Amino acid sequence: MRFYCLISLVGIAVMVTAAAAEPGRRYDLVARASAIDKAAGEHPEIGFSFIDPKTDKPADLEHAVVDTSVPSQGRLVIWLMAHNAALFDRIAGYGLHGIQVHYANRWYGTLAPEIRDSGDVLGKMRLEAATGEDFSPLVSIPKPDSMRERARQFLLWLDRENPAGNWAQFLTDDRSDLRWGKVTLAGISHGSTTAARFAMHQAVDRVVMFSGPRDNTETWQGGPSATAFNRFFGFTHVLDTGWTRDHYCRSWQLLRLNEYGPLVNVEQTPPPYGNSRRLMSDCDMGGDSRRAHSGVIPGGNACKDAEGNYLHEPVWRYLFMHPADQVGMAVSPDTDCEMTPH
Repeated sequence: MRFYCLISLVGIAVMVTAAAAEPGRRYDLVARASAIDKAAGEHPEIGFSFIDPKTDKPADLEHAVVDTSVPSQGRLVIWLMAHNAALFDRIAGYGLHGIQVHYANRWYGTLAPEIRDSGDVLGKMRLEAATGEDFSPLVSIPKPDSMRERARQFLLWLDRENPAGNWAQFLTDDRSDLRWGKVTLAGISHGSTTAARFAMHQAVDRVVMFSGPRDNTETWQGGPSATAFNRFFGFTHVLDTGWTRDHYCRSWQLLRLNEYGPLVNVEQTPPPYGNSRRLMSDCDMGGDSRRAHSGVIPGGNACKDAEGNYLHEPVWRYLFMHPADQVGMAVSPDTDCEMTPH
């Protein structure tokens, strides 16, 4: 297999690592958001920049993957957190296209607790960061720095640089927006919460929520949704503080996910997990809640068997691939879940 790499002579503007332009190959592509779109900007007021001040390396790298040797599902996954190579391996293996975009999402840590927890702040800020529209008076995130526009610009670049990947199928005919009905939004923690908030605003094909959503001081999760609730899939670990503090059970019930099946322990129930949307694990995390928070996605904190294989391979496939119209039996809300904002 032959590989090539394109590197700008002025910094690392664009990098591509991909199989040679032949049918039936895996492509991994990397580019800088600032090189793709000259309108993209930095936001020092929220610690959002193109260069990592600790390493002096580019911080605005965006990643994409597609494997044209796998039958295409015609769906695009947008990952809303830092690039996860192991997760992208699986996305490509399922026949999905995947991108991770660098957008202005560093605002959370800039908020004073009394503002952050006031009850009507986080959802609006998430929508502004995702759309570039004026939803919040506390931040000013223009369209070029939003998730929506950076995803569009990345797809335009991918269509030019990797025509074999057929990225144009995810753009509207006039290329002014994404075909959101072909998009899965996915993330973990902060990313899964923004994915859920955006999906309630814009209809998408699916939402995959690892360790989320949170925003436990707000009630936007209980509002109307442009995306049908059977298209929201969640997976968390019981040791995560989001469980011990009732954040996840509350968000899932506000999203009406109990109408599509009970809480399912994936260590006790085989696929398809009763067709539920509410999956949880109690695999051994050594009592570490931080590991439990990140251990629901592929990576060093994920649970493995004695041979070193990931325990949750069937779970990850289910979350991304299970038919959305196959749902579990509705159950009553969990009476031991604290539903008041807290």
